Amino acid sequence: MSGNTSENKGMGSVAPEWYAAGLSHVWLPYAQMKTLSPPLAVIGTDGCRIKLADGRELIDGIASWWTACHGYNHPHIRAAVEDQLARMPHVMFGGLVHEPALKLAQRLTGLMAPADLDRVFFSDSGSVAVEVALKMAVQYWRNRGVPGRNRILSFTGAYHGDTTGAMAVSDPEGSFHAAFQGFLPKQITIGLPVDEGSNAAFEAALERYGGELAAIIVEPLVQGAGGMLFHSAEVLHRLRAAADRYGILLIFDEIFTGFGRTGALFAFQEAGVVPDILTLSKALTGGTLPLAATIARRKVFEAFWSDDPAMALMHGPTFMANPLACAAANASLDLFEREPRLDQVAAIARALTHGLEPCRKLPGVKDVRVKGAIGAVELDRIENLNALRQRFVAEGVFVRPFGNIVYLTPAFTIADDQLARLQEAVRIVLSEI
Repeated sequence: MSGNTSENKGMGSVAPEWYAAGLSHVWLPYAQMKTLSPPLAVIGTDGCRIKLADGRELIDGIASWWTACHGYNHPHIRAAVEDQLARMPHVMFGGLVHEPALKLAQRLTGLMAPADLDRVFFSDSGSVAVEVALKMAVQYWRNRGVPGRNRILSFTGAYHGDTTGAMAVSDPEGSFHAAFQGFLPKQITIGLPVDEGSNAAFEAALERYGGELAAIIVEPLVQGAGGMLFHSAEVLHRLRAAADRYGILLIFDEIFTGFGRTGALFAFQEAGVVPDILTLSKALTGGTLPLAATIARRKVFEAFWSDDPAMALMHGPTFMANPLACAAANASLDLFEREPRLDQVAAIARALTHGLEPCRKLPGVKDVRVKGAIGAVELDRIENLNALRQRFVAEGVFVRPFGNIVYLTPAFTIADDQLARLQEAVRIVLSEI
């Protein structure tokens, strides 16, 4: 931290010089900049703690948008990145390959059992991984001589990212994208088939649009940013059976659920349903560097295997398969192999079930639900998100509610007392509103 500081009301005391000098030049995410509470100046992280420039430390309840599954600054990941930095920080992946990427692709496909998901396309964000999956699905049919299949079926409550294609398959009203509805490609959005009525609507949509559909896309078991909405494995079996019946590809977006968040390493394995295309990001590198992967089954890849250059997948992010990010991802997989991450997730699930249950009796609480290392308290409404977020900071925790949801998605390595403090803060703050 610089020794130069200046007064800043948003910091509570003094702010580093860089804060005041630079804040007026950034555009922050998901925020009305005119009314936004001043963001917190961070100077470091350690384990499950965020260190602020004013000397405070916050227990992180959401693992930096669910990415830091091993906690911050894990020494094994840091060492792997430092070693790779000395060797080669980056090289383009067009016409060139390198050991960290090929090793990671081999390891990822090895984890897909019993699925034959065995071809990995790397990118640098979850949204782009979804874009790649959608392009794969549409071109799969064109390469097979069926150009009319160019639409995607998605579900209310879904959130797949902020790029154009990903927005088009997210909930049209509840996923922050309403301003772009006249601009986005027209896809088909219906309710998940969770009961008799919604299943009838699902079947009716398939009957009407089945011949136009390239793919169905879903977040398996948990719709994350759409509201931490849970559904059963039976729903995914229903989707798989319908996709097979109509010859449609099935895409699972595991950017949130992948790498242990729901309790199994991957949600599709927990559900016992194999998708045709799988997207991963978030915890792929343990929250260290941006990286994403779109993994396709053999039959999908084979539709692109040709002597005709026009049948190739024409996509290539500049920083795809970045060696530093791949090194971090390989180190993260080491930790899943060496350390009891899924046991830790199970312990977190038990603690969240016990610690959040008292919220169910609070006024304004509609539901309390837990799955794996995900705990959500759904309210009737939240009048002032900024104020609520600031109240959590005052309790010494970083919790970032959205919509009408207060949620915890901590690092799997969080200490028992830290997790207990997070849940106590949720109970205290919600009892006040």
